[in-house]
Amino acid sequence: MSIKPILAIETSGNLCGAAVYFDHSKYFEIIVNFKNSHSRMLLDVIDKTLNYAGIQLKDVECIAISSGPGSFTGLRIGYSAVKGLAYGGLLQICPIPTFEALALQLSKVLFEGADFIIANKVNVEEVYYARFHIKSNNYIFAENLQIINISELPEKSKGFPVFGNALNKDNEYSAPRPLYIAEWCNLYGAGYKTFNYDLLEPNYFKNFIVKESNK
Repeated sequence: MSIKPILAIETSGNLCGAAVYFDHSKYFEIIVNFKNSHSRMLLDVIDKTLNYAGIQLKDVECIAISSGPGSFTGLRIGYSAVKGLAYGGLLQICPIPTFEALALQLSKVLFEGADFIIANKVNVEEVYYARFHIKSNNYIFAENLQIINISELPEKSKGFPVFGNALNKDNEYSAPRPLYIAEWCNLYGAGYKTFNYDLLEPNYFKNFIVKESNK
């Protein structure tokens, strides 16, 4: 663990949150669970989290950001805010794979050897899908992250618990807490940190096509 804390940001779904992470027993976290709140509340949430932790932005080791897949708008807002903060504070950014941070979080509450699915909506017809296996209080991929038609999900999920908003829009495990964005960074993020802000983009995982109007 770095001597300096990690500032972690989550904006990939409905959650708008930030955490200042010293270690798993010492952290400060604020989460707002309200749709479309990111543009209005993110910077205030970050500022309040830093204040509660008793530190300033210059005191953190890096900024970890949930990198997707997820909400196109949420990810853009998160990345724009983090790039501005990192540039002003001369800090590295660490992009964190959103599904893996959520899998890490779920590995702490599910039993050893369990398989589980994370499935979040892409649109009305498609979902982001991955299946994980819990091993040694952590996770490994049982099926890699992919996009499937929502009609395939009932068959693929037989016998497995499903987390995410594909089947239940109010599922509390559709996005990771900022705490686990920070913890993933602490455990696995050493090779992901970068000062190269210009080339850093969210992982949308799907190309978005602008449809022309027939009018």
